[in-house]
Amino acid sequence: MKELVLKVEGMHCTGCENRVKNALETIDGIEEVKADHTLGEVVVSVSKEVSMDEIKSVIEDLGFEVKE
Repeated sequence: MKELVLKVEGMHCTGCENRVKNALETIDGIEEVKADHTLGEVVVSVSKEVSMDEIKSVIEDLGFEVKE
């Protein structure tokens, strides 16, 4: 399994973390998501190839910003 670490701005509480986690877990190939608003970080564990553009799009559609 591969882990992707994303810097995400705009998460301010555990509710934000849960919104990101729940949305990303609907993507086929994503096995686990850990979001931490205090670090501004989302760790995504994938079991197969998942498009980074798709992951970013889901996060940004929730109103958060993914930093490179």
